[in-house]
Amino acid sequence: MGKKDTQANRGAPVDMYRKQIGKQDYKKSKSEVKKSKDRAGKLQSAMGIKDVVLMLTGFLLVIVAVYMILYVSLERPS
Repeated sequence: MGKKDTQANRGAPVDMYRKQIGKQDYKKSKSEVKKSKDRAGKLQSAMGIKDVVLMLTGFLLVIVAVYMILYVSLERPS
């Protein structure tokens, strides 16, 4: 009678096995979540091709505008 009571309190071996598997799966998923968060953070912080193209286009427009202003001001006879 005492032997049955101790097994009832611990749970069935199948349940204990399932709990161990669940703990291992949680650990795996937690590390995977951390890796995916790191990858997402790197992607958000890195400049994309669109940003670089926009910056270069803006810089080029400023240079062209300054050049045109200087060209027009030098063409006029003083």
